[in-house]
Amino acid sequence: MTSKVYFSNMAYTAYEADQTLPCKLGRQLEVSGLGDKVKDKNVAIKIHVGSELGYSTIPPIFMRILAKFVKDHGGNCFFVDHYIASRHPENRGYTPESLGAPILEAAGHLGKYLYTVAVDHKGFKHVDIAGLVHDADFLIDFAHVKGHGCCAYGGAVKNIAMGCVSDRTRREQHGLEGGLTWDREKCTHCRACVESCNHQANSFNDKDEYEVNFHNCTLCQHCLKVCPTGAITLTDASYLDFQKGLALCTKTVIDTFEPGNVFYINLLIAITAMCDCWGMTTPSLVPDIGVMSSWDIAAIETASLDQIKYEKLNPEGVPSGSTMGDHGHLFERLHGKDPYSQINFLEEMGLGTKAYALEMVK
Repeated sequence: MTSKVYFSNMAYTAYEADQTLPCKLGRQLEVSGLGDKVKDKNVAIKIHVGSELGYSTIPPIFMRILAKFVKDHGGNCFFVDHYIASRHPENRGYTPESLGAPILEAAGHLGKYLYTVAVDHKGFKHVDIAGLVHDADFLIDFAHVKGHGCCAYGGAVKNIAMGCVSDRTRREQHGLEGGLTWDREKCTHCRACVESCNHQANSFNDKDEYEVNFHNCTLCQHCLKVCPTGAITLTDASYLDFQKGLALCTKTVIDTFEPGNVFYINLLIAITAMCDCWGMTTPSLVPDIGVMSSWDIAAIETASLDQIKYEKLNPEGVPSGSTMGDHGHLFERLHGKDPYSQINFLEEMGLGTKAYALEMVK
């Protein structure tokens, strides 16, 4: 059995708006059967609003086309993410007026509107599903494809597992990678670690000792990655545990919905090395590829990764002076982790198949 993945690439033959990617996305939605599925349903569209100086998140025009499609087919839609107020999505053009639908905090303004499901994967025990996601009739997972320092790749899975849940769930998932340790001898007190933290979770005390407030810490490892001397490290680096946690969390969220009530869209443009949550944008690793959609999350993730090829690497997308690995996928060479591993876990958990057939939509 193979699953169908709709794919539109960047190629065009004439200077006509109808040949551009936004129009191709509209045609994908038409042929996918999504219109019949969303009729009379409340549809949550999961996006990533980015933050600070980032400018590589999904362009608003794509979201507006999707929202209009849902409403034209009788659905009621709204966009969701977390930390919306503090990340100022309007700075990236995301407003209800520009997108054609509200942008709502998935777990409520205080982040406490949640439904908890118990899981058991080492230190990962709670999936706190955001209330507005849980209460929706239908979920559209609209992901911007990029690299990710913890699991090599961020796409449909990461968009759900880290974006449809609480701080506690994000912290427990990141905790599968291990804890943070500080080496006084290596530290130069440059404060890059403190300045990079999005959650005010770290500081230097009056004795110039590095401290982490694990109540606020999500173990996103921004501090670790920006430290110029390697003074901050993980006590464990079992990325497979983390990837399995992402898959388990994704399954738990998806299981909230009736079968056939989750649809996936992956936008493969501005494919950068790191996640959009960093609040910055680096040069693209490869040329823009296009857009994909599917009813199968394992299939669309596999198809997306297959299109990102090391042979097309733009050297400027990698930090100057860094050393890449010599084997595996581009993201594995960059981050030292196999991005396909999380998809293997999806398949093991019954979330679709890696076997796919591309249906080109021009």
